[in-house]
Amino acid sequence: MSAVVYFSSASRNTERFVEHCDFPSCGVNVFRIPLQPNAAPLNVREPYIIIVPTYGGGDARKAVPPQVKRFLNDPANREWIRGVIASGNTNFGEAYAAAGPIISRKCHVPLMYRFELMGTREDVHAVREGVRRFFSDTPTD
Repeated sequence: MSAVVYFSSASRNTERFVEHCDFPSCGVNVFRIPLQPNAAPLNVREPYIIIVPTYGGGDARKAVPPQVKRFLNDPANREWIRGVIASGNTNFGEAYAAAGPIISRKCHVPLMYRFELMGTREDVHAVREGVRRFFSDTPTD
């Protein structure tokens, strides 16, 4: 088994990107980290790649959404992370997609890709194929 876990704000940019990737058609499960803090926490017990937007308006210290921090602070969830893909806004300059390198560094997993806002068709194709190849080439246990 393999999965993509993602977080999307109320703007739904990341959600739309993930939908366009159509991961289920290539055998990859998809789970969303809840937006609302009072929602039941997400528990993932299979290898996954996390796709996250970057928050903070250019302030890298605020780049990782609090919901993602909460999800990754659960050691059982963190155990299964295998990579990170980040979105951002190039207007943020050096903080563009900054959530990706932060999570990569803290969780000791590769930063696999970065894309702007909702991504382009090329981004969708690259991420879909990259995720598919990653899980077909990597042992999932």
